[in-house]
Amino acid sequence: MSHHTLSEFVASQATEHGIPGAAVGVLVDGREICVSHGVTSLAHPSPVDENTLFPVASVSKTFTATALMRLVAQGMVDLDAPVRRYVPELRLADERAAERITVLNLLNHTAGLEWNLIDDGKGDRSLAGLVSRLHELPLIAPPGTRASYSQAGYNLAGRIVEKVTGLPFEQAMASLLLEPLGLTDTVYGLAEAMVRKFALGYNRAPDGELRVARPWNAFKEGARGDNPGGGLASSVSDLLRWARFQLGDGDGLLPASQLHRMRERTVALRGSTLGDGFGVGWFLHDLDGLRGIGHGGSGNGQFAELLLVPEREFAVVSLANLGPDGHAFNQSVVRWALEHHLGVTEQAALPLPYDEGRAREVVGRYEIDAMDLDIAADGARLTLGVGIKPGIRAASDEEMPPDHPAASIGFLPGDGDEYMVTEGGLAGQRGYFSRDADGTVTGVDIAGRLFNRVVPVS
Repeated sequence: MSHHTLSEFVASQATEHGIPGAAVGVLVDGREICVSHGVTSLAHPSPVDENTLFPVASVSKTFTATALMRLVAQGMVDLDAPVRRYVPELRLADERAAERITVLNLLNHTAGLEWNLIDDGKGDRSLAGLVSRLHELPLIAPPGTRASYSQAGYNLAGRIVEKVTGLPFEQAMASLLLEPLGLTDTVYGLAEAMVRKFALGYNRAPDGELRVARPWNAFKEGARGDNPGGGLASSVSDLLRWARFQLGDGDGLLPASQLHRMRERTVALRGSTLGDGFGVGWFLHDLDGLRGIGHGGSGNGQFAELLLVPEREFAVVSLANLGPDGHAFNQSVVRWALEHHLGVTEQAALPLPYDEGRAREVVGRYEIDAMDLDIAADGARLTLGVGIKPGIRAASDEEMPPDHPAASIGFLPGDGDEYMVTEGGLAGQRGYFSRDADGTVTGVDIAGRLFNRVVPVS
């Protein structure tokens, strides 16, 4: 694969999806290929390059998890210990859960914690402040029983880092990982980002106009409580260096056995586009028999994707600054890189024809703390729409990403409860419906998160 062919593909996909700025990197046969497209800002254009910073949102979780593994290797943290050993003040909505949740439960999303507490810009916005409010967060399952992707779980893991190191989280991360690995452009907070070259985010309005995404990161400046789960900004160049570290033997920072333990399956994921299981901090993927590990990030008008194939010492990074189209752009880049270098082609799943009886079983409203998800049937198709709760949107003085309007979904062959979104900004996303002992649908999973059905169903 040449720089030229990758460059041509990135340019054509960025043009097709209307991406203002994108940066892509591939690590193959020990060499790095970086290509960029477009500009950091439409109003004040500067070319994107391999050193341009993009908010990487949840790709941050791979750094937080690795830092905790370094503390495990140093004997300062035990993955199987209850979180309360390190954060004794932890209070949750259920006392039994607060006693039982382990460090590993946080790192593989099996703690049973809802997605996250919303930062309202008030009060104590440190990690300690966030943890002091975790009793407000609903629990969706007993610890250890199922995976449901939780930002709050990773933020709590960041508080463990603070407690055992005695340092603010960001300083601890710098000394544990970022400085020893020379990741000089992987930073937390606007104060660090703004002295480097960085890309603005954009959201496509319903009328097609691109609007600058505010806030720049996924949450308002000063929300340090969200840094462990999603606060990093980085560049393609630094993320390829991060990939090299993950593909290596630990660089003396932690034993290879501890680093490679992060790739081993700790829990299965069902019917998810994100992967078929979690390791420690990584989504696991079966790529035509090859094992892939990866993580994506979706910020405000910013999307990041990182995928590694350890047995082939291969990695691909894609960063794009447009919502929601940046996600589809990144996925196309990853698929192209896998096919062109590793010969891996994805078999597209084909949804079944519309079935009125099955559709009627699942229609209704589902929710998490910040979002509503509506599934509707009109006799010809089944649709899924998801958006920020109107009350939260109305109370915010920030512009928030637009909602995903109703888009067609279809059930997939198999046991009948897995589905796929077939159009719109979520096209290609997969998920499944969960049922109680009586067979009644009680929840829907999308993007690795459980949305519980609102009862009574209207």
